[in-house]
Amino acid sequence: MAKLLEYNATLIKRIDITPKLAIFRVKPDDGVPGEGAWFTPGQYMVLGLNNEKKPELGRVQRPMSIASEPEQRDYIDFYIRYVDHPESDNPLTHLLWEIKDGARMYARVRPTGKFTIEDTMGEDNPRMRIYLAAGTGLAPFLSIVESQYRNDPNVDLSNTVMIHGASYSADLGYRERMVELAEKTGMKYLPTVSRTHIDTGWKGASGRAEDFFKAERLDEFEQLAGLPKGGLHPGAAQVLICGLQGTIGQTVMRLLPRGFIPDNRKIRRALEIPTELEPDVFYEAYDTTPPIDLKDEALVASLKDKLAAGLAYRKKFETQSAS
Repeated sequence: MAKLLEYNATLIKRIDITPKLAIFRVKPDDGVPGEGAWFTPGQYMVLGLNNEKKPELGRVQRPMSIASEPEQRDYIDFYIRYVDHPESDNPLTHLLWEIKDGARMYARVRPTGKFTIEDTMGEDNPRMRIYLAAGTGLAPFLSIVESQYRNDPNVDLSNTVMIHGASYSADLGYRERMVELAEKTGMKYLPTVSRTHIDTGWKGASGRAEDFFKAERLDEFEQLAGLPKGGLHPGAAQVLICGLQGTIGQTVMRLLPRGFIPDNRKIRRALEIPTELEPDVFYEAYDTTPPIDLKDEALVASLKDKLAAGLAYRKKFETQSAS
């Protein structure tokens, strides 16, 4: 039998948003390390449980982005969706959905990860920050803006755009808080729902999160973001993405015609992007498989053409800035 996890934390509160979407509030037995802010917003931790109903399956551990801000030392929030069709025979979310407040669990209290402002855009970069989240991909961005607001209630986040996509409006977790933060900080909050043919009561934007970057919707996005027409380009903005592989891939591809350069090495190599071009698009992914099918020669060829057009678009604004 596989070695079991030694539990070192307690689920102090489970907040069910929908039957398959919840916030898990965890308190480690020994608290969190150091003093003050104890991790960098955008990082993740590992959570784990032993399969007590099927002990032959042993334990399971998975990385989870931290949704709470690092200044919060009393507990750690994780924004998690139940996986309907897991690839594993022992999925963590199936075990998480069986536990209630007061349950014991494992939490590796060693936050890690490079999906942070410091390691991507850069803290002092003045360009607009566009955060694109699909579903629970909101977690790292929530941690970032909550930390900024907690450190300065008068913070100006008018250069921040928060795109959050979900299938149904009920799945837009933290929506009330996002609206509140937008009102207090000037952040642009753009929620969107993809299944409006079912969720007929939703009156906001429709489509997936990445659909804001469809060619025919760029004017709309620029207006919502406070950019001039044609103003979405790398000289004005950078993009962080967290969510499903499809969302990441589509966003990267749709931004190529505007000259946005992805950070991923495999994509850069396949598209023959010059090494001297700094990235403007970053994404969080625990899967090392690129979110674009780089074995599809026709697709790669078309993306190279889009990139060539994008580099020309990018150069136009670089020339204007230099003159």
